[in-house]
Amino acid sequence: MIGQDLTKEEQRVMIRVPDAGIVRSEPERSEKEIVFETESLNVRYGSTQAVRDVSMRIAAGDITALIGPSGCGKSTLIRCFNRMNDLIPDAVVEGSVRYRSIDLYGSDVDPVEVRRRIGMVFQRPNPFPKSIFDNVAFGLRVHGMTDDLDDRVQAALKSAALWDEVKHDLKNSALALSGGQQQRLCIARAIAVEPDAILMDEPCSALDPIATARIEDLMQELKSRYTIVIVTHNMQQAARVSDMTAFLTAEVDEEKATRTGILVEYDRTQNRRDP
Repeated sequence: MIGQDLTKEEQRVMIRVPDAGIVRSEPERSEKEIVFETESLNVRYGSTQAVRDVSMRIAAGDITALIGPSGCGKSTLIRCFNRMNDLIPDAVVEGSVRYRSIDLYGSDVDPVEVRRRIGMVFQRPNPFPKSIFDNVAFGLRVHGMTDDLDDRVQAALKSAALWDEVKHDLKNSALALSGGQQQRLCIARAIAVEPDAILMDEPCSALDPIATARIEDLMQELKSRYTIVIVTHNMQQAARVSDMTAFLTAEVDEEKATRTGILVEYDRTQNRRDP
């Protein structure tokens, strides 16, 4: 994985300057290695406080689930990890968000490079109106990673457990795929550019139970190579797939008609795989 075998100082340079597709082997992950760390994180949309005082650490190789009621700031929080909130004009992020000890909101950090290293899969599948091949190749072309393009696309589709279903239809429109296939295509598109982490904002909410099971199985396969953070409303899903669970809730100010997300508990998930 890009940047994993570099010194911390080299990583600081690499995240600021796109690496033009340089690929290096990935060392073994340590359970104590921290990928994301927030400290006293606050997010406002204009004058409205969306998230208040969230501090947490996310370890490499874990699937971390963010759960809680609607309006508690789960999506706002996960978007802080790859600076997607930058795209909202009145969003203000305060406090500390660090990625492998690097301040993600430092003035000299390139947000485009951040989003390459930290991929995102959204609630509803959002394939581009292009062919299956061109969907996966899109990010590769943007980042200049066009050497062995066919092999890179194939590897991403295989990693997303989609290759066998689409290998004869790569020139067909991605919009012709089923909902579950489209979501796996979006996962393939995210991992094609060789990220370090994948953020998933309710990736199964628009899918049927069979497609949901495929995505959950896929997450278990991907966790050996990626750190995954998932937002879900489904507590059973969090129990099935996650290693760590963060429970958020919303403080409601009825007078101002506002809801502010706070972190209530963050601990290891007690799931059906535990003894």
